[in-house]
Amino acid sequence: METAMAQPVTVAEAKLFLRVEHEAEDGLIQTLITAAQARVEADVGLSLTSTSPAGLRLAILMLVLRAYERGEDAGVPPIDEWVAPHRVVRL
Repeated sequence: METAMAQPVTVAEAKLFLRVEHEAEDGLIQTLITAAQARVEADVGLSLTSTSPAGLRLAILMLVLRAYERGEDAGVPPIDEWVAPHRVVRL
């Protein structure tokens, strides 16, 4: 039986990053994490886990923050500087 790898960002980590202290939005935050992880994985061509580089994990958190704050104009910096060094070249 194969054990699943730990996710790169947990709901608890995201809640700390977002400064959310209640549980009412845990489902929403998990959805945002899942979507952000899929975007970063597609961008770099890698599957991410809890041992992925900190920059990629931070990129997920930044995307979660942007979505949680509802949009591009939330004062959240772009993620490209965190993701670019990890992109896999595809031919």
